Amino acid sequence: MIKKFDKAAKFDKNKAILAVAAPLLAIVAAIAITSIIIAATGKDPFHAYQVMVDFGSKSDSQVWIVNKATPYYLSALAVAIGFRMNLFNIGVDGQYRIAAFFAAVVGGALTLPGIVQVPIIIIVAMAVGALWAGIAGLLKTTRGVNEVISTIMLNAIGASVIGYFLQDGRLAKKEGNLIHTPYLPDSSHFFEIPTTPKPIYGFVVIAAIAGLAYWFLLGRTRFGFDLRTVGQSESAAQASGVSVKRMIITSMVLSGAVAGLVGMPTLLGVSYNYGTDFPTGIGFTGIAIALLGRNHPIGMALGALLWGFLERTGTQLEFEGYAQEIVGVIQGVIVLCVVIAYEIVRRYGLKTQQRKVGEELAAQARKSDKAEAAA
Repeated sequence: MIKKFDKAAKFDKNKAILAVAAPLLAIVAAIAITSIIIAATGKDPFHAYQVMVDFGSKSDSQVWIVNKATPYYLSALAVAIGFRMNLFNIGVDGQYRIAAFFAAVVGGALTLPGIVQVPIIIIVAMAVGALWAGIAGLLKTTRGVNEVISTIMLNAIGASVIGYFLQDGRLAKKEGNLIHTPYLPDSSHFFEIPTTPKPIYGFVVIAAIAGLAYWFLLGRTRFGFDLRTVGQSESAAQASGVSVKRMIITSMVLSGAVAGLVGMPTLLGVSYNYGTDFPTGIGFTGIAIALLGRNHPIGMALGALLWGFLERTGTQLEFEGYAQEIVGVIQGVIVLCVVIAYEIVRRYGLKTQQRKVGEELAAQARKSDKAEAAA
C-alpha cells in the first residue's frame, strides 16, 4: 500500500512539474524571440517592456484591459467548446455578429422593464448564435461537410444578411455617416461596476459565470465526458453507446449560443445599437486566445487579459517610436511559443511515461525469470 502511494505521489509530482514547465518554457521563448525581433528594428527591447508595464499598470489602463478582455474571453469559450470536441468552429465571428444584430433589432423594438428586457435580448442573441452554428453541425452530420468550410461560408452569408437589413428604411436608420439599428431603451442598459476613473462593464460577471459553467459542464458532467470522448475517438465513443452525430450538433449549438454572448458587452454597455462601427474580428481573436489558454477557463481568462494588455500598451509603444506592427508580432510569437512549448512538453512526458512502463515490464520479466529458475 505504501509503495503504491509513493508511486502515485511521484507521478503527481512529475505531472505538476510538466504542467509548470510548459508555460514557463513558452514565456521564456516568447520573451527571447520578441527581444530579438525588437532589437532587429534598432530599438531597445527592455525599454519597450518597461513602457508596457508602466502604462499597463495605470488604473485607467487596467479598466480598459478588463473591458476589452470580456468579449475576448467569451469568444475563446465558444471556440474552446468546439476544440474539446475536435471541431474547429471558425465561424464564431459571424455567429456573434448576426446574433448581436438581431438582438439589437428585437431590443430596439421593445420597451419593457429592464429585468425583462435585458434577458430577452440576451436570449435572442444566444438563440440566433446557436441556430447559425447549428447549421454547420447539421451539414457535417448529414452531408459530411467540414465545419471549417461551412462556418467560413456562414460568416460570409451572415455578413451579407446583416448588410442587406442594415440599411436606412429597412431595419436601420442613418445618423450622420453611420447606419445603425434603433437605439435600445434605457432599460436595456446593463449595470456597471463603479471603478476609477471609468467603470468596468457589468457583463464581466456574465463572462465569469459562463467560464464557471464551461468548467462544470465539460469537466464534471456525463455530457462533458461524452463530448471529450467523441473528440478523442469517435469510434470508441460510438462503441460505448454515444451518438456521435448528436454530440456534434449539440456541441456546435452550444458553441454558437456562447458566441451569441460575445457582442453583448458592446451592445448593452457601449453602443446600445448595432451599426456599421460595431466591432468585428473578435471571433478570430478568440481562436488565438483558446489556443493560448489551452482550452482551460482560467488559462483563457489570463490569455484574454494578456491580449487586452498588449493592445492597450501597444498604443503607447507607437508614441515611443516603436513600429505599430510590433504588437501583432508579439501576439503571434506568444501563441506559437505556447503551442510549440506544450507540444514539446507533452511529447517529453509521453516518452518518460513509456520509458517507465518499459522499465516496470522489464523488472517484472526479470522477477518471473528468477522465479522460474528457482523452481
